[in-house]
Amino acid sequence: MTKKKAQPPMLSVPQGEPPSIRDTIRPGFYESVAEILRTARNNAYRSVNFIMVEAYWNVGRRIVEEEQQGKERAEYGTFLIRDLSIRLQREFGKGFTKSNLRYFRQLYLAYPADPEKSILHALRGELSWTHYRLLLGVDKPEARTWYMNEAADQNW
Repeated sequence: MTKKKAQPPMLSVPQGEPPSIRDTIRPGFYESVAEILRTARNNAYRSVNFIMVEAYWNVGRRIVEEEQQGKERAEYGTFLIRDLSIRLQREFGKGFTKSNLRYFRQLYLAYPADPEKSILHALRGELSWTHYRLLLGVDKPEARTWYMNEAADQNW
């Protein structure tokens, strides 16, 4: 007589779960729990996304401050963005190309923070870095603000 090997407990029930498991949980209850988890994941994703947008804005601010060093305009011929890109890519990966660093700089210039308020006042937390990169293509600040608010309000 051979003994059957004990099976590990199921950690998750796939879509085609056995009827015995499906029938033990009331569908409305399951959906409410699943919705809590979906909402939490979505909120976590948005939070992380906005934290990165805020970080990119701050990197742009530091680039502008370093380039200009208190002057009205930056001097030509500096290699700040090129050299910073090389060093950041070595440590943080390919997301820090020269063109991305220029976008970070442009983000800071396009959405300046009110000295009385934080960056959180200038940017919408509902939007991702991809949204802001697209918005940077809009030249007029009033139009950019309108599109930013519409994108956030309409979940674009």
